[in-house]
Amino acid sequence: MSHVIRNSIFKIFLKLVFKRRHTVEISRARGERLAKWMGKTPAGISVERFEIDELPVAWIFSETDSKTFILYLHGGGYVSGSLTTHQMLCADLARSTNARVLFPEYRLAPEHPFPAALEDAKKAYRWLLESGVGAENIFVAGDSAGGGLSLALTLSLRDSGEPLPTGVVCISPWTDLTMSSASHREKNKAEMTLHPDNLHLWALCYAGEGDLQNPLVSPYFAEYDKFPPLLIQVGSEEVLLDDAKVVAEKAKSAGVDVTLSSYEGMWHVWHTVGELLPESHDAFEEIGRFVGSHFNGSTSTRVMNPSDEKQ
Repeated sequence: MSHVIRNSIFKIFLKLVFKRRHTVEISRARGERLAKWMGKTPAGISVERFEIDELPVAWIFSETDSKTFILYLHGGGYVSGSLTTHQMLCADLARSTNARVLFPEYRLAPEHPFPAALEDAKKAYRWLLESGVGAENIFVAGDSAGGGLSLALTLSLRDSGEPLPTGVVCISPWTDLTMSSASHREKNKAEMTLHPDNLHLWALCYAGEGDLQNPLVSPYFAEYDKFPPLLIQVGSEEVLLDDAKVVAEKAKSAGVDVTLSSYEGMWHVWHTVGELLPESHDAFEEIGRFVGSHFNGSTSTRVMNPSDEKQ
């Protein structure tokens, strides 16, 4: 099957399944159902689930002695997503970076609006530090809402004077919950998965009574002074194109080492297709290069394992 035909089939499928008005409950059920269709975790990848002070988390890794750690924050509009829905993406990430991925199942809106997800992300990050992992060994990454949350986490750590991760990776990040940028209008017809009504609902669920322009809710409105190196990947055909571009421009203006990679013809978080799509493979390879080129951490890190928690 040619690359063009395969991409066309993916686009038709995605529009039929995803680009519809959905309730929060339907979004959650759909994500869990699709995760089951993805099959088993790839050979050579280990998954260990445990809890950090009642926060469900998982280690996902291929190399037990890796000195590189990635805190991964999942997407789902802040209203859906779980350890199940993004396990395969984290497996591909672990394989492409040779890192140990710490994957928390943060609390979801509307039951737990902002700042619950941010608080859980900070809990997981601080646990890594308390376990003996130096900040210089840690990257933070996330897709969609998790990409925005990765930025918010790092901004919050910076503002409170805490150690910052050595790099941040954002996959199709949702950074503007006001949806005011031009790409939300100009790319709506091309967009494969995100319906504007759903985005609006999710934004209100997450912000609650708060301000959608709060930089920790919408990092689109943040300032990026003293921010660590940043890789942003975005599809050229998604409504969140400007969410990525504006953050990259602001970070660059602040002197941040930032890479913005726009993948031609790609849709929102195309990485989930895995090895079925060359562009997905290429994106993970780019993340691997970014992590490898910016890693400057300790080679003698020890991290607490789930078994340690039980002792």
